Amino acid sequence: MDKELIIKSSLSEVEIALLEKSKLVEIHRQKTNNSSTVGDIFLASAKKLMPGLNAGFMDIGHRKDAFLHYTDLGPQIKSLIKYTNAVMKGSYNSPLLDQFELEPDNPKTGKIDQVFDKNANVLVQVLKEPISTKGPRLSCELTLPGRYVVLTPFTDIVAVSKKIGSNDERKRLKVLVESIKPKNFGVIVRTAAEGKKVADLHNDIKELEDKWKTIFNQLKQTKSPDKILSEIDKTSTILRDILNDNFNKIIIDDKELHQSIKEYLQNIAPDKVKILQLYNGSRHIFDHYDINRQIKASFGKTSTMSSGAYIVIEHTEAMHVIDVNSGPKMVRKDQEEAAISVNLEAAEEIARQLRLRDIGGLIIVDFIDMRTPENKTSLFNKMRDFMEGDRAQHTILPLSKFGLMQITRQRTRPEVNIDTTEVCPSCQGSGKVNPSILIIDNIQRDIDYIINSRPKSKIKLRTNQFIYAYLKNGFPSIQMKWFAKYKKWISMSDDPNFHLFEYKFFDETDDEIRLT
Repeated sequence: MDKELIIKSSLSEVEIALLEKSKLVEIHRQKTNNSSTVGDIFLASAKKLMPGLNAGFMDIGHRKDAFLHYTDLGPQIKSLIKYTNAVMKGSYNSPLLDQFELEPDNPKTGKIDQVFDKNANVLVQVLKEPISTKGPRLSCELTLPGRYVVLTPFTDIVAVSKKIGSNDERKRLKVLVESIKPKNFGVIVRTAAEGKKVADLHNDIKELEDKWKTIFNQLKQTKSPDKILSEIDKTSTILRDILNDNFNKIIIDDKELHQSIKEYLQNIAPDKVKILQLYNGSRHIFDHYDINRQIKASFGKTSTMSSGAYIVIEHTEAMHVIDVNSGPKMVRKDQEEAAISVNLEAAEEIARQLRLRDIGGLIIVDFIDMRTPENKTSLFNKMRDFMEGDRAQHTILPLSKFGLMQITRQRTRPEVNIDTTEVCPSCQGSGKVNPSILIIDNIQRDIDYIINSRPKSKIKLRTNQFIYAYLKNGFPSIQMKWFAKYKKWISMSDDPNFHLFEYKFFDETDDEIRLT
């Protein structure tokens, strides 16, 4: 699968668009002044302990106190507290853990006020960014992710990703890592390590050791609350986690960021430097690669698919609800055949929408009812296949007896929500209209429907004079392209009484072709 990363940089933020086969599947935005990002490590102080919740509210310098639950302390919390205090007091002077004596594991059941007192200092890592009225969610199980491995302090466990299918390869990687890992550090071998040599793994571990040394040096000279180690920027994080042989382009419109990413790629994947490009075009980079149009088409309450079917996405306080509709303009087939066809198309679009909007929590999908168990099983299996590329942890359940599919998806940052509506240009009122950039797409979708449902009919299009001029302009014009595609001439006329987004279709007898 061809993948492209398009990066737009400005003074206030960096926008990152991930395309798969030229289709937008992820959009990321990072503010340059973001105070806390997933993966950042802080020296926190316990501000308020809540034995009833078995949790504590921690001060990390954010305007809202961060939340730390007992289950997120981890088994090594006693060792972590001991290390934090020892380094801050100067009684432990080794930058690594080779001379550190580990404490016994913390029990899975217990009370948070038995682990540390109010105002106690402890190293924490951001699990979730602030969402809505909630502050950041924290964990004391520190992880330092690299390209091929993840380093975990205060443990000696070596684990290999289950996505590596070969048992021989898993055993090889485990033996290699056990021979090179530092003392009192655990290692999780990532999927990207498959087939890699010991030198690649060793270099990755060395880089992560340097990060731990940074934590050590920061601890010696800081007071809570303070940021100890920042996760690398969003662009580098995405490259680190998903860069593979399927990527064929990384395009950036900023010289400084281009140079920074080039240096980063030279460290983690020198063979990928050649796909890095600096964009120098006159058009906006997101316009040039059709990203802005895709954003306008993808965000909003409804998302229409090529067949004419559409999904409706609703957000409630407790969950997201997605309804699948065949649409009035869909060419009818056998009822069961039509249902499975629409559902499979919708499943692919839903998987894309979950990634694109970064929807988390509980998601309920109301598919079109199907009678046969084979079709229900096929839909469930296809949904799992479509979700395979999603890096967020997720669980998918088979269709219930009511025809509903339940999905849970990890929520780590606020949902991406982009308002695509525009003020009506005709009345300048308080109402909103659909994005103007999509008007040509809507016209073409209606032509597809008419030609499929009435193949012998002549088609006449009447529209506003501005849209008429746009469809006629250029060589080949859009009207000519329609003729080449459908082998049917779409005659057109303009009506100055039509508002900007108004259009109608007529047959050879000048009777209006109703689309709903």
